[in-house]
Amino acid sequence: MVGLTSYLERVQTGIWDIPAGYLPADYFQGVVAAGGAAVLLPPQPVDPETVGAVLDSLDALVITGGYDLDPAAYGQQPHPSTDQPRGDRDAWEFALLRGALDRGLPVLGICRGAQVLNVALGGTLHQHLPDVLGHDGHRTGNGVFTRLPVRTAAGSRLAALVGESTAAPCYHHQAIDKVGEGLVVSAWDPDGVVEALELPGAPFVLAVQWHPEQSLDDLRLFAAIVDAARSYAAGAS
Repeated sequence: MVGLTSYLERVQTGIWDIPAGYLPADYFQGVVAAGGAAVLLPPQPVDPETVGAVLDSLDALVITGGYDLDPAAYGQQPHPSTDQPRGDRDAWEFALLRGALDRGLPVLGICRGAQVLNVALGGTLHQHLPDVLGHDGHRTGNGVFTRLPVRTAAGSRLAALVGESTAAPCYHHQAIDKVGEGLVVSAWDPDGVVEALELPGAPFVLAVQWHPEQSLDDLRLFAAIVDAARSYAAGAS
């Protein structure tokens, strides 16, 4: 049973124009294709009992992509290009992540999810990569994902899963700056931008800055979180 965090945004469908919890289907299709059962976790008020009950029902947690984190979470003022804060989603995902880490629940972060993991452990972000790199090659816009060659760190969990390199579908204008406590970098792109993090010693905590759900012909990362969920479930039974 794999939980995936989701959006809470205004959505138009048919005659309706309403606030809705949603997630692009390719995220949960990746989980299902890898043999897992997917459960969506829309943002909601945070209290310890709710968070604990949700996590008790799961065998793994996927923190998905989405809008930028509130820079106040890592002690910065917002850049003009940074999205308006979604405080409800930020608080929900931080609470789920902390609870998951406390109980050893497997975690996979995707894009924003990598940033949530980093900030939760005291790291910071580059708010706008074009200011750092001088180009917008990581997010060209119009919903077009850029394929970047990503090099993995030898001996890392990620390298064991995908090999020395992979072509990563990217769509991000922010990235990891200071790495959070206990995390290690397990992949970089040709610009030296951090493209993956993992937490050594944890049963399974891995986060990638790219979007594996955009390449469902390659299920290795989804298979890894489902396998970790299966092991967690076996240990809990």
